[in-house]
This record gives sequence, structure tokens and C-alpha cells, in this order.
Amino acid sequence: MVLDIVYEQISPVFQTIRYRLLLSYLAVLTVILGLFVVAVRTTFAHSSKQDLTNRVAVLAKVASGGLDLEGENLEVDSSDVTLNAGQAVQWFDLEGKLVDQRGDDPLILPIDPNQSVQIQRLPYAAEGVTLPVREEERNDQLIGYVRASESLEALHKTLWRLDRGLGGGIILALLLSGVSGIWLTRQAMQPIETSFRRLQQFTADASHELRNPLMAIESNAAVALKYPEGIRTSDAAKFRAIASATTQMTALTEDLLMLARSDQMPTPIQHRVNLSLLLENLVQLYGAEAEIKQIALKAEILPDLEVLGDAVQLTHLFTNLLSNALRHTPDQGAVGLQTAREGSQIWVNLQDTGVGLAPDQLAHIFDRFWRADRVRSPGSGFGLGLAIAQGIAQNHGGLITVTSQLAVGSCFTVRLPADSEARAMVKRGLG
Repeated sequence: MVLDIVYEQISPVFQTIRYRLLLSYLAVLTVILGLFVVAVRTTFAHSSKQDLTNRVAVLAKVASGGLDLEGENLEVDSSDVTLNAGQAVQWFDLEGKLVDQRGDDPLILPIDPNQSVQIQRLPYAAEGVTLPVREEERNDQLIGYVRASESLEALHKTLWRLDRGLGGGIILALLLSGVSGIWLTRQAMQPIETSFRRLQQFTADASHELRNPLMAIESNAAVALKYPEGIRTSDAAKFRAIASATTQMTALTEDLLMLARSDQMPTPIQHRVNLSLLLENLVQLYGAEAEIKQIALKAEILPDLEVLGDAVQLTHLFTNLLSNALRHTPDQGAVGLQTAREGSQIWVNLQDTGVGLAPDQLAHIFDRFWRADRVRSPGSGFGLGLAIAQGIAQNHGGLITVTSQLAVGSCFTVRLPADSEARAMVKRGLG
């Protein structure tokens, strides 16, 4: 089946959904991992900091036993003090003057008896714990202070290694999750894509099979109306209703078939199309309809605008846009068609003075079977024309955009790659 052969080409919408699901999954996972890392890092840093404070406090307690008051002088006995790398001990008198110190890189901050823990940032990071020293033999008389300190460099290095490890773990987890997420989203989307392809194939087959019986009904109704002698007047009205309904159903099946075909595969870009001539012919064709409705149909078409593509489909595209503009423009209104070329792009602007659309309606203008409430009428179609036009434009490497304002009008802009750019797209396999 054609749908099976072009499986990867019929599902740009599903590819977009896959990417959105994958990105959403990775975003949620990133947030969860980020919160987990912050919690682990915060807990570890607090625990390590508390351990360092307790370690320094024990060192200060041990060092406080080495400060004695002999007469009026303070003497220091540091024989019981064992220091590790980065640790230091300082002894002070009651006035805060340094009596003695041991160790490397002690704190250079002035002692503050009212602050038991001091943090030094410069010239090097360190934490100190200050304890009062009392003489038991003199009724716990306060004789001085001892301050033990330890460098925070080792703690900072440990936290830095932890940060690198956690950061690397997050990156690795996201990479593995991304690979597994691609597989999971494919598995999740596969049943939906299969159902969509079957529905798409059914739409194409049903539309194709309905064409013959509808043509038969339309032909028989036309024959009956051509020779009204053998039918009653009331029956003639019924045959006209049948013919009108058949015409609408035929148009619907043709649109559905076009839509199904445009979804199944990209347009084979192989013919040079004179877009200027195509647009001039359409303006001339719809001139009579515009004249009947007293609509000023004006066209400013640059000569020799060429694109590569399917002339039939491009005609269908601009026919839908032009007929849509004329349909929704009131009598004595205006419809203008202008072309321009900017670099490798051809622009076709179709401006009307119709009923216009509200901002919230613009997001749905190219949705299938969607019609604005204000323009729903028996002659307004089935809401497929603009969807088909957008599909054709995209299959030709282009895009249709729209701006609109209620009671002012709408402007549809078709952007298509010029002939040279389209050839380059074909060579790159983007056509």
C-alpha cells in the first residue's frame, strides 16, 4: 500500500507530537532530578558543615585545658593538642590579646567572645569556634579564651567534586532517558499512527468509491430535469434538490480525496509552473463572479514568476483562497491580489474587505471542518478549503499565513520557494 511505503513521510504532525512528548518528558525529568540534586547537595553540605563545626568545637575544648593562670600571667601548655592539616588553635586573654597560637593559617579575625562561631572569607576560607576558659581552682574564674579553627578548603573541594558528580549524573541520566524516551514515544504513538493511517486510507477509498454513484445520481437528476414533460411540477423541485445535494456531496468527496492524497505523500516537484500566468487566468475566471457581486477585483501580478510543482494542485490552492475571499466579501467590497519576490521566496497576498475573523479564531482557520460561526451558511462549504490549501502549500515547501480583523477584512499570504530554490530543495531531498 502507498501508505505503508511512505510511512515516514505522512506523519509530520505525529513527529511534532513525538518531539513534544519527548521534550515534556525530559523537562519533567530535569525538574525532578534538579530538585533531587538540590536536596542531596543541601543535605550533604549542611551535614558536612555541622561535622566540621563539631570537630573544631572538640579541638577548642581540648585546647582550653592548656591555658593556665600563673599569678598574673597566662601560660599555655599545648602538649595535649593534636592538629590535623588545615587546623589551628589560638589562646587569648580577657582583653582579646593573642597569647599564643599553633597550627597553619589561623584565623586573623579579631576575637568576638559573644560569637561562638566565626566564618572567615578572606584571605582564605576558614571557620573558628571560640570557647571561654575558666579556672576551676579559682571558682570557675574566667581567665581567657581559646579559638580553634579549620580551613574550609577541603570542604569546598568535596562539595565541588559532589557538584561535578551530580551534574555529570544528571547529564548522563538525561541522555539515557532521551534515548529511551524516543523509543517509548514511538511505541506509544505507533497504535495512534496505525489507526490514523487506516482512517486516512478509508477516507481516500470511501471518497473514491462514492464518486461513481454520486455522478450517476447527478446525471439521472440532470436528465430528468432536462425532460420535465414526464414528471410533475412538485417532482421537478425534488429533483432539483437532489441535484443540489449531489453537487455538494461530490464537492465534499473531492475535497476529502484531495486531502487524503496530500497527506499521504509530498507533491512530486518536477514541473516548472508559470505562477504569474496561473494567477492571471484565475483572476480572469473569477472576474464575472466578482462583477455580479459588484466586488472590485484588482490584481498586481509580477511577470515571469516561476515555481516547481504541480500546476493542478497550485491552481486548487489559489482557487480555494480566491473563492473564499469572494464568498465572504459583501457586495460592493474589494478583493486585491498582489505578488512580490524577496530573494528566493515568492509572496502572494490576497486581501479582502470581508467579515474578518476574531484573534481567537485565527488559530483554527486552517483546521479541517472548522468554520467561523458568523460565516456558517449552506453555501459556505465544509471547512476543508483552507486546510487543503495549507497542505498543498506545505507540500511545495511553502506556507500560508493570515492576518484578520473583524468587520475590516482578512489577508492571506502564500509563501512559496522560487524555481531555483525549489530545485535546490529537491537536490537536498526536502521537496
